Amino acid sequence: MGESVWRKSVSEPKALVGEIRGLVVAYLKQETVGPLKGLARYLAFGVAGSIFVASGSILILLGVLRTLQSETGSTFTGNLSWAPYLLTAAVAIVSLAVVGVAIKRKPKKY
Repeated sequence: MGESVWRKSVSEPKALVGEIRGLVVAYLKQETVGPLKGLARYLAFGVAGSIFVASGSILILLGVLRTLQSETGSTFTGNLSWAPYLLTAAVAIVSLAVVGVAIKRKPKKY
């Protein structure tokens, strides 16, 4: 009978070491590069989403300020010209508090 493949590969240590090295490198690439690509994609979408949400929030707050300044007539003129800014800041703080509570809240288990 002929010599087995295992005995041939054991008899050639350089080839065996090269094969093991190739397998280890391929395994490490599979287990590190793939997950890192997924993590990079996850982070990219997260950063893009946070930029869009922040931009939208700023535009909404500017809209609230503009509405308070223009649509309330003479209510916030003179000594009360600071009131629209305070009310807009209050809306921003309440919004941040609601978001903070939503983030801290644990999901319900069904």
